[in-house]
Amino acid sequence: MRDASRHISIVEQGLTIDGTVTCGGQLIVKGVVKGRLEADTVVIAEEGLVQARTEVKAITIGGTFEGDLRVSGSAVILATGCFSGKVTYADMVIEAGGRLSGEVVCTRQADADGGGKKKANPRIQIPNSK
Repeated sequence: MRDASRHISIVEQGLTIDGTVTCGGQLIVKGVVKGRLEADTVVIAEEGLVQARTEVKAITIGGTFEGDLRVSGSAVILATGCFSGKVTYADMVIEAGGRLSGEVVCTRQADADGGGKKKANPRIQIPNSK
């Protein structure tokens, strides 16, 4: 049996999908996805746009994401990326130049013993810059 995480699907530039997209493996978005999106891993290319309620294990945003995003693993916003909406994540990286506007919720628990470090507030409200 083939490993689903090795499958790659591509929404090419010029293609718009409006509805529910479910994808095992990796989805690369160069076009437009609207509606609902569930996938293992999503990569939004610089020319890509996702306007959807989205649940993924990992995402890399190099284009534009608008909507509600739940990431069980890692979220990366590249220097060319723009996020607007609500994101719930375990780990996040934002490169210099990447843009984030909306509500941000971290689901990762702080160390049980605190490690002597001050606990950060995992919920941050960021005003829209529009």
